[in-house]
Amino acid sequence: MPSYTPPLRDMQFVMHELLHIVDDLQQIPKHADMDADTINAVLEEGGKFASEVLFPLNISGDAEGCVLDPKTHSVTTPKGFKDAYAQYVAGGWAALGCDPAYGGQGLPLIVNQMFYEMLNSANQAWTMYPGLTHGAYASLAAHGTDEQKATYLHKMTSGQWTGTMCLTEPHCGTDLGLMRTKAELQPDGTYRLTGNKIFISAGEHDMSENIVHLVLARLSDAPPGIKGVSLFVVPKFLVKADGSLGERNGIYCGGIEHKMGIKANATCQMVLDGAVGSMVGAPNKGMNGMFVMMNAARLGVGNQSLGLTEVAYQNALAYAKDRIQMRSLSGVKAKDKAADPIIVHPDVRKMLLTAKAYAEGGRALQAYGAMLLEQEHGHPDEQVRKDAGEMLAMLTPIVKAFITDNGWTATSGCLQVFGGHGFIKEWGMEQFVRDARINMIYEGTNTIQSLDLLGRKILGNQGATLRKFGKLIGKLAKEEADNASMKEFIGPVATLGEQMTQFTMEIGMKGMQNPDEVGAAAVDYLRVAGHMVFGYFWARMAQVALREIEAGNTDPFYQAKLQTARFYFAKLFPETATLMQTARAGSAVLMDTDAVFA
Repeated sequence: MPSYTPPLRDMQFVMHELLHIVDDLQQIPKHADMDADTINAVLEEGGKFASEVLFPLNISGDAEGCVLDPKTHSVTTPKGFKDAYAQYVAGGWAALGCDPAYGGQGLPLIVNQMFYEMLNSANQAWTMYPGLTHGAYASLAAHGTDEQKATYLHKMTSGQWTGTMCLTEPHCGTDLGLMRTKAELQPDGTYRLTGNKIFISAGEHDMSENIVHLVLARLSDAPPGIKGVSLFVVPKFLVKADGSLGERNGIYCGGIEHKMGIKANATCQMVLDGAVGSMVGAPNKGMNGMFVMMNAARLGVGNQSLGLTEVAYQNALAYAKDRIQMRSLSGVKAKDKAADPIIVHPDVRKMLLTAKAYAEGGRALQAYGAMLLEQEHGHPDEQVRKDAGEMLAMLTPIVKAFITDNGWTATSGCLQVFGGHGFIKEWGMEQFVRDARINMIYEGTNTIQSLDLLGRKILGNQGATLRKFGKLIGKLAKEEADNASMKEFIGPVATLGEQMTQFTMEIGMKGMQNPDEVGAAAVDYLRVAGHMVFGYFWARMAQVALREIEAGNTDPFYQAKLQTARFYFAKLFPETATLMQTARAGSAVLMDTDAVFA
């Protein structure tokens, strides 16, 4: 059976030694009194909930799955899921990062993000039920009317009600401009929605009293395409004037998708049959509100793969230390045993170190992104808010795509460490792989994230935000210019930072002549940018570790951090050279291929 230990030490390292988040948080009025002890205590308790309550339900939930009653359209979640959710609500975890004005605890977003990493390690399928609520909450908080906020936000904050996002339809996937769901205005100011949605995670379940669906639909006079999409809040049960629940609304689950992974989460086909909803925001401006939820979800999906990478690494490491097979190439290591533990073999270590490097790099990036989001919405300085929002916009597709691609690589490698046992269900590894695979697909496939990064976030402002990140690298390089111990970490990322300007310009110039050049280069480009970002954080983590070691700190944590940084720069970072070469290869070998597909 697998196990899970919350990585609290590394979380504390990232928050307090790498990013010094308390200093930044105290500049934000609502967090002026925040301290490290409070943050650490909350996450320690959160880790207990994740490891002791959720993790034991992961394998059983996957085996049992969800059950739909076609007569009542109700979904029953696996055994233990509902009770775990009740404990989650009773513990106040739903309210962790929510606004105190709606009953929230008002803790920093980074605390909620770290907590959710642990939940995802423990049980991604379960975590998706409350997880989507945060995005729906944020969308209503930003774009809802006072009445909508009063109706929904308190109950969503408490966890009594959960939320979903209803976007995709059978014929359109991510191209939401093609959607057909209709909304017709009623005399009382509400709307009646009719249509079908698919792939709706947590669209129906038995864990909360009500489900608040945010639904995209078209008005009868809407212009074509994405400019004709409006956003509506459509509850499972209608809400009476006094806040109590009324009759069942005309939105229900017509079927559950049979999936490769996350089987314990109800991925629903949702039918809207004259469902009553109210508009969120302005007519035909629905994407404004939905992007709040979609961007939150993209950060959340990156966190899902981060969680899976961590738990897969922990279990593969434990197995590699225990499993004996063959002898080390450099001589017997376990003289008292018939064979050596497989951790002595170089390629086993490579797979383990790959997972460790991707987990710890992803944790640093996720934490940095959470702090940017906090600054964007709460810092008193307008310029700081603007700069934080701009940087987060560029990093969001990297968080989503780079971390989830890495998660697939890492979980697959960790399964490989187990050999044949990794393919057997009771070890838990094959579930981590299956669950990780969806994260590269939903909330905009990783190709779409790559197009967003290169086409909109980089070329869209002529590389201005990219250059701002480059200045962070330049500042770090200047700080350590005379430090020979940092050369192996600073050199590669500084060189890549300098190369990115010319690399980006080349792709952009070719794209002006032929837009397919951008499409052909985008995926490779995102991985190069991802390594640039990871490289920056790994260099900074090495900087912290070296300073501690040089100051006489004998905690093996810092030696481990330094060795992982060396591995990352020696074995993973160099793929950027190949990626830049393939990105520069152009679109012709992809697009001038009609004979291949004839």
